Amino acid sequence: MATALITHPDCLGHITPPGHAEQVARLDAVLGALEGIPLERYSAPLAADADILRAHPKAHLDNIRAETPEKNIVTLDPDTFMSPGSLAAAFRGAGAVVKAVDLVLGGTVGNAFAAIRPPGHHAERETPMGFCLFGNIAIGAKHALDHHGLKRVAVVDFDVHHGNGTQDLLQDDPRVLFISSHEMPLYPGTGDPSDTGEHDNVLNIALKAGTRSKEFREIYEAQVFPRLRAFKPELILVSAGFDAHRADPLANISLETPDFAWVTGRICDIAEEVCEGRVVSALEGGYDLEALADSAAAHVKTLQERAA
Repeated sequence: MATALITHPDCLGHITPPGHAEQVARLDAVLGALEGIPLERYSAPLAADADILRAHPKAHLDNIRAETPEKNIVTLDPDTFMSPGSLAAAFRGAGAVVKAVDLVLGGTVGNAFAAIRPPGHHAERETPMGFCLFGNIAIGAKHALDHHGLKRVAVVDFDVHHGNGTQDLLQDDPRVLFISSHEMPLYPGTGDPSDTGEHDNVLNIALKAGTRSKEFREIYEAQVFPRLRAFKPELILVSAGFDAHRADPLANISLETPDFAWVTGRICDIAEEVCEGRVVSALEGGYDLEALADSAAAHVKTLQERAA
């Protein structure tokens, strides 16, 4: 089977201030790095309001719409901005993950990667933050559970920042296992290992500044993969942030590009054991353009090899 790549030009229409880390060039770099990989390419649809409302209350959706400017850029918080094209980009991002879930669960493709922006894993129930407007991965998880009727879904977030938004949106649902590894202390300041969720369905792993490949892999083998395998999810979703790379300017973890291929391959191993290889991944962070492009390509090449 094939790997799907889902994206849309509207995701390039989300404009941030000059010098902002989450910039249009990020997605350009990722898409450029994926050009030579044999993938099934799909245009991301706009998410329906009902898709967003599976994870966020109507007040949040109404607020995002109300904040959308007709011109220029508006500030939602010190890190998070909206331009006239941001609303469409956010709806395409959520729609891309929903489409990816449909393609994988429908058996059209083996796995999928949503190349999108803005990212999503910091968006809480009613709070856009950390560059994020909607919880894309959480929306995809809820779609898999409520629309497709799955009983167990797992989310693995290897972005260097804690996925506070995804946890906020999913931790009250015992059908979901949420796993996040992240540098600590670091923005957003959440994700202590003692925080295990409302149903003991959250695994937060704090990484020390300077963590390298060997320690990262040992932690995943000892903590992440056994917990993931024991949960027996029917679908694994991945928040694929590449800012744990040693070159990233916003963090202090020292992973190399091959580490992202390795963790992707091991997630695919478990997916093959427990859920027929079904993996849906979505782009989160990564702010050194070269490291982001190389790491995203390694991630997607591994998905493509494992789907073949």
